[in-house]
Amino acid sequence: MNTGATPLGSGAGPASPEAGSYRQGQRLTPDELRTLFLFEALTPEQLAWVAERSRVELFPAGGVVYTEGDPAECFFVLLSGTIVMSRRISGDDIELVRSSQRGAYSGATQSFIQAPEGAGHRYPNSLRSATDAALMALPSDEFAPELRRWFPMAMHLIEGMLVAQRTSQVVVGQREKLVALGSLTAGLTHELNNPAAAAVRATSSLRDRVAGMRHKLALLAKTNIDADALARLVDLQEDAVKRVADAPTLSPLETSDREDEVGAWLEDHDVDGAWELAPVLVGAGLTPDWLEQLPSVTGGDDLNGSVRWLAYGVETELLMTEIEEATRRISTLVTAAKSYSHMDRSGHEWVDVHEGLKSTLVIMSHRLRGITVVKEFDRSLPKVLAFPGELNQVWTNLIDNAAAAMDGAGTLTVRTALDGDSVLVEVADTGPGVPPELQRRIFEPFFTTKGVGEGTGLGLDISWKVVVNRHGGDLRVISVPGDTRFQVRLPIRDLAIPDH
Repeated sequence: MNTGATPLGSGAGPASPEAGSYRQGQRLTPDELRTLFLFEALTPEQLAWVAERSRVELFPAGGVVYTEGDPAECFFVLLSGTIVMSRRISGDDIELVRSSQRGAYSGATQSFIQAPEGAGHRYPNSLRSATDAALMALPSDEFAPELRRWFPMAMHLIEGMLVAQRTSQVVVGQREKLVALGSLTAGLTHELNNPAAAAVRATSSLRDRVAGMRHKLALLAKTNIDADALARLVDLQEDAVKRVADAPTLSPLETSDREDEVGAWLEDHDVDGAWELAPVLVGAGLTPDWLEQLPSVTGGDDLNGSVRWLAYGVETELLMTEIEEATRRISTLVTAAKSYSHMDRSGHEWVDVHEGLKSTLVIMSHRLRGITVVKEFDRSLPKVLAFPGELNQVWTNLIDNAAAAMDGAGTLTVRTALDGDSVLVEVADTGPGVPPELQRRIFEPFFTTKGVGEGTGLGLDISWKVVVNRHGGDLRVISVPGDTRFQVRLPIRDLAIPDH
């Protein structure tokens, strides 16, 4: 989790004196400053400068030192008492660090770095006193330039390191999105290719069957056709075609047994190619008892023409059903891709989280082969104000991580529920779990548990920023072996969502 926390509690120093040892507005002497680890190596002139410009500020228990988001005006050093750093997440103040270490520092710790254009530095968190506390305050607008003058090389190195880290994070973040997009595109292409190829094969077969039907009709026309038998055969063919849609789903063993029965019946009636025709007739749900209704169109005992004519009609219907299913699958995938990319809408809007979850599961189906997917959706949930495209990126990262953890075997459970004034979306897997010592770092940028070259470590960092920073929500992980749950909480209330 990238909290932006400063090194509160860092360093070493003597035990803190009582807060009553200090006075409001007091100036520390150079000798007193030298007892703080931050200033122990300063020259006498530098200590005198700090002593001249710093002041002691006293805070009662529960007092607010500074508030997250306010202009970063001071650099604070703890002299006595206990202080608590926190961040506001989804309407709640989440404690990050608590310290009573004398010399712990916080506040405008990055003021020596060039502020973003058009904006000054702001406190990345909030600080309050847990007990009566005394802190030394240094104005950042005075301290930062002097710090750069005292330690120019160090400041250049630190600033360069931070800028490089930010730049690399942006570049790798973009790369992460491109890799994810490439993976999704490859998966979607594969998923589209299967039904498209099936439709092409079925269309080719259908052309052959229609041609065969025309040829069979021509042969029948040359024979002495029994008109009543032909009319009866046409009716039976219509009945068989209707049965195709309601044909029972048989197990492989049941299918084999049924094909044996139909094949034996066809052989008993001297029908040519009995074992080729049997699978077609069984696919339409036809049985030997039903076939007993077939008349001979020639008025004799020969059922070859009748069965062939019937088989052409049935197989034509089966092929058209296959084409319909293939094209429906293509349409479903395209609709899911459109919904996933949200290409027909922009900005933030009221969103039903189930739409994004369903489209993401369809798009990610190539990653879920061999995995049982369970959807436990509470359809009564209200909509949330959100950036739908960004939320889909979160669902993608969480589902992809779950699939990777299970390695093609396990159960993925996607659950939604109402949790207080938030919508809860939970993505759970039955993988090996995340060790407790890694759970604290799992949302850090560039941190990954995957092998070298398998992950950039930014998927969960991006998800954290989308959920927490962009939507004012909460993202956390609960994990034990066999049960890992990533929980996203999105506030239902109308939020002033930032545009950057």
